[in-house]
Amino acid sequence: MIDRKKVRVILNGKKACIVTVRNAIEEVRKQSNSKISIRVTYEYGDMHRFIKESIDDEITRVIVAGGDGTVNEAVDALANHPKETRVELGIIPLGTANDFSKGCNIPLDTQESFQLALLGKTIPIDIIKVDKRYFINMATVGFGAEVTKETPPWLKNIFGGASYLITGIMKMASITPYTLDVKLPSKSFSITGIVGAVCNGRQSGGGRVLAPNAYINDGLLDAIVITDIMNADIPLIIEELNNPQPDGIYVKGFKTPWIEVYSSKPAPLNLDGEPYNEKGNKVRYEVVPKAINLVLPSSCTCII
Repeated sequence: MIDRKKVRVILNGKKACIVTVRNAIEEVRKQSNSKISIRVTYEYGDMHRFIKESIDDEITRVIVAGGDGTVNEAVDALANHPKETRVELGIIPLGTANDFSKGCNIPLDTQESFQLALLGKTIPIDIIKVDKRYFINMATVGFGAEVTKETPPWLKNIFGGASYLITGIMKMASITPYTLDVKLPSKSFSITGIVGAVCNGRQSGGGRVLAPNAYINDGLLDAIVITDIMNADIPLIIEELNNPQPDGIYVKGFKTPWIEVYSSKPAPLNLDGEPYNEKGNKVRYEVVPKAINLVLPSSCTCII
């Protein structure tokens, strides 16, 4: 059993006043002979500082409480330290979409997820590097990234994950296709699409499964491009979304350890649902195998 003296919770400051979170922490503390240390983020950069402090303090396991963006910050922070020093990671999902947690069957109930994060077993999983940043779930490019960026917080607070669908419907008339030059280890080609995704996990955008065949510990990423939806054969596009293949008509999918994408104009890009502001027409995505030891339930279906 893990030594609770070596566990630290890093809580997204926006979630610090949630009663169920405070109750879950206090309940665990009552069950323990020693306090579990708590850190609360206030602004961007705090997560990197707290992860470094945890490594310096010889913490064994860090539990992050927040949404997909909080998990992303923790993973990026851990990846900037040598692999042998990285602490184990547990997740308490508290966000709007919680796409990565849902895809991994991590409980959404705060008490259940806390118990899992505290007592569960870890599995080494992959992450993906893009430029100097790392992400754990998914990078979305083009229309999907525009929708995520332009969905206002008040809409997410009211409708949760459905808010992305609402924004997407409102923006349908302004869809802009992007022409991309793509390079894989085995071939290069050009493609025009409205939505692109580079996936480690399976779903994004409040529950939309984009990479149903993705695994987070197979050493490969899943690259998906949707070429058209305005005049698409709807049954066929649904069929292709459920099993993306390189030769799909509307949805093309590739499994690869890395992919390079060049566009004549910079396309909007999100990493784990957060806007990525680096400008550049050429982007390389590369899997970092078994980079993070993540606490996962036995019911997780996206590991092999």
